[in-house]
Amino acid sequence: MQILKKLKNLSQSLEDYSDPEDVSALLEEYSAQNNLSEDEKDFLEIASAIIKLKIQNLKLNDEMRKSVEFHDGMKNIAKIIETQYELNYIIPIIGEIIDKLISNHLVYIFLKENGKFKLSWPSSCLDNNIISSLTKTNGNITFSEDKKTGYFPLINENSQIGCIVTKSTDSPLNKQEIEYLSELSAQASTTINRANVYAEILKHATLDALTGFYNRRQMEERIKQEISSAKRKHTSLCAIMVDIDYFKRVNDTYGHAAGDFILKTVAKIMRSQLREYDIAARYGGEEFAILLPFTEKDEAVMVAERLRKAVENKFIDIEKVNSQNDTKTIQITISLGVYQFKSSDKNQDLLINADKALYEAKGTGRNQVIVYLSLIHI
Repeated sequence: MQILKKLKNLSQSLEDYSDPEDVSALLEEYSAQNNLSEDEKDFLEIASAIIKLKIQNLKLNDEMRKSVEFHDGMKNIAKIIETQYELNYIIPIIGEIIDKLISNHLVYIFLKENGKFKLSWPSSCLDNNIISSLTKTNGNITFSEDKKTGYFPLINENSQIGCIVTKSTDSPLNKQEIEYLSELSAQASTTINRANVYAEILKHATLDALTGFYNRRQMEERIKQEISSAKRKHTSLCAIMVDIDYFKRVNDTYGHAAGDFILKTVAKIMRSQLREYDIAARYGGEEFAILLPFTEKDEAVMVAERLRKAVENKFIDIEKVNSQNDTKTIQITISLGVYQFKSSDKNQDLLINADKALYEAKGTGRNQVIVYLSLIHI
C-alpha cells in the first residue's frame, strides 16, 4: 500500500509534464532521493511507461487535430479560388482562416501598392518593427531574431506582391507552424493572383482604353443601376451628353495621334470638374455621356456649363503629337445636352433626350449647353 501511495503522488506530478524526456529526468531524480525497493522500481517503470504513452497520445491527437484543421483551411482557400474574385472579399477570409489555424499568433496580411506594403487585414498594425522589416523580406521567408515573428511572402511569378506576417504571443514558431504557413502563403498567393487577373480583365472589359472612362456597354449597365436606385430612393438623376466640336476637322488637320491626345485631354479636364460619384463614359468617337446622381436639372446645367468653360479655356499642347503642321497649341470647344429623368420615362429616354438636346446645341452654333424641351441656350 505504501508503494501505491508513492506512485499515486508521483503520477500526479508526472502528468503535469508534456515531454517524455522530462518524465525520465524526474524519475531519475525521484529514485536518487528515495530508497526504493526492487518492486517499487518495477512499479515506477510501469507507471512511467504509462504516463509517457499518455503524453505521446495527447501530442499525437493534438497534431492530428491541427492537421485536420490545416487541411480544412486549405480546402476553404481552394474553394475561394474557385468561387470568389474580389480582393475585398478574399483577403479577410484568408486572414480569418490563418488566424484560426495559428491561434496563438497575431496575423497580418500586407499587399503591395505602387511598390509599398499596405496593410490589407486586419484594420490596424501598431507594431512598427513589423512594418519596417517588410522591406527586408525580398521574396524569402524570414524570421525575427527570437523566431517569434515570421514573414511569409506572397509571390506572383518572380515578384513579391505582399506578405503574410505572424507574430507569436507566446513561444517561437515551431516547425509544423512554419510548414503550414509556407503552404498557406503559397495557396493565398494563387488566390490573390487570380483575383488580380480577374480585376484586370474586368477593367479592360468595362473601361475605354484611351480615356479611362467607362465604355458604352458598361455605361448602359450603370444607367440601369442608377435609374433603379433613383426610383427606389425617390432621388433625382440627370444626364449630360457631350460632343467635341469639329473633331473631324481636328483629325484631318493635325492627325489622328493629335486627335487621340485631345480626347484624353478633354476626358481629364471633365474628370477634374466632376464629383467622385458622378459617372462618365466615352460613348462613341468624340462623344461622352455623364450621369449625375442626386442632381436636379438646374444643378446639372451648372455642371455642364462648368465643363464647357473648362474645356474652352484650356490651351492644349499638341506639338509632340502634331504630324501635319507646325501648330503647337490649339483651343477646342464642346457642345452639351442636359436632361433630367422623370419617373414616367423609360430607361432609354435618359440618354435619348440628352442627345436630342446635344443635337440642338450643335445645330444652333455649338460651344453651348441646351436643356431638353426648354431649349434654353446657356
